Amino acid sequence: MEFEGKKVLVIGTGLSGMGAAQMLSMLGARVAILDNNEKAEVEKIRAGFERILKKEDIDKLKIMVGPSSEEKAVSENMTDGKPGFDLVVPSPGVPFDSPLIQKMKEAGVPVISEIELGYLNEKGRVIAITGTNGKTTTTTLVGDIMKAYAEQWKAGSLDQKHFPACSRAIVVGNIGKSYATASMDTAPDTVTVGEISSFQLEAIDTFHPVVSAILNITPDHLNRHYTMQNYSAIKERIAKNQTKEDTCVLNYEDPFLRPYGEHLCPARVVWFSSAARLREGFYLDGENICKADGRGGSRVLLNVNEMNLVGVCNAENVMAAIAMTEAAGVPMDLILSVVRQFPPVPHRIEFVAEKQGVRYYNDSKATNPDAAIQGIKAMSGPTVLIGGGYDKKNSYDEWIEAFDGKVKKLVLIGATREAIAECARAHGFEDILFCDTFEECLKTCTELADKGDSVLLSPACASWGMFPNYEVRGDKFKEYVKSLPD
Repeated sequence: MEFEGKKVLVIGTGLSGMGAAQMLSMLGARVAILDNNEKAEVEKIRAGFERILKKEDIDKLKIMVGPSSEEKAVSENMTDGKPGFDLVVPSPGVPFDSPLIQKMKEAGVPVISEIELGYLNEKGRVIAITGTNGKTTTTTLVGDIMKAYAEQWKAGSLDQKHFPACSRAIVVGNIGKSYATASMDTAPDTVTVGEISSFQLEAIDTFHPVVSAILNITPDHLNRHYTMQNYSAIKERIAKNQTKEDTCVLNYEDPFLRPYGEHLCPARVVWFSSAARLREGFYLDGENICKADGRGGSRVLLNVNEMNLVGVCNAENVMAAIAMTEAAGVPMDLILSVVRQFPPVPHRIEFVAEKQGVRYYNDSKATNPDAAIQGIKAMSGPTVLIGGGYDKKNSYDEWIEAFDGKVKKLVLIGATREAIAECARAHGFEDILFCDTFEECLKTCTELADKGDSVLLSPACASWGMFPNYEVRGDKFKEYVKSLPD
């Protein structure tokens, strides 16, 4: 797509918004950037661009901030009675049913996500991962495998006549790097590995990964997507442009993905399962990850005790990563070598320290009940559990049921604490305490935990309202734990 001279509205000044504005400016577009946050300041936004754009490009930017900025963006950019933009790129946090987005769509202005924008500038191959849980671990692992493959390919360690070209692997998306920015550095022999959220998939059009994966679909973000059917359909959009020449890796145990993979997915489907012995695909057999060849044969690839990752959820993530990278042309021995060395991802069932006989685990990335269930499953003994946070309108029943005698105390914080407590009591769990601050919560957990117990931060809720993101929440937890006397 040609961006030279196009008038583009970028909504949001976070990672995606700044990346989109950077790419568009560098490609000659006329960019207006909008942030309706009442605390947003033009000079701070401009200062942020000083690190990524030339002064002449910054001077061309039109920056609008504050509660009235949406009205200003429309009123000051009208052509023939319609919003005079050629394109709108909203950040993932902007709902697609917001009045501004609806007004743009009704006027016929194309609205695309930053992921779609980056893809329009992509020059290499794309591997894309989505799912409610496990995206970050799987994406990071796939990225590490592809980077190791790129190093071997460049060094001439692989027969370049038989293995696909890859001189560089880039990891982007919801994992913390703007795809639009990274797309400027892609080349025909580049592989881009993307962690893609449902928010980003809402507005794709041509986005076409050669390998995709949907890890699972469980209740989350229903305050935005409203129904599970709608949420599932948005996740499945990751494969909408794939063909039979491409590969889509799916979880055989997921009730939404099984029928999708069997009847609706346009790509070649590769299954993985943590519960069934598959005839073809990857499956967990006791402690062994195996590959079935579709002809009645199978072989053990590795034992889970060879990995640094713990829990069935991580075995699923590893199987998905193996399936994806094999489909991308990576030799199995190289894949397994990287898997064996791969460290746990921060904030996901991350062991922090043992203090006075109590083990502390940071699972701050468990921002929904299903993810938090995996955290509990990974605990081996009595657990003091920290829960609560921002309300995404999720149900907590299955999470409470998963306590299964392991949780000795539930310490609740944030906007959802009353709802979680009510749900817990309905399931017969009464060992509940409320705390008003995170600091009070951490001190309380330390006092409640006995030698041999674990303290688990696995909130089942987003961090917003108390923290800007789950990383800050997890870092605060780790700082506190490391300050405790040994």
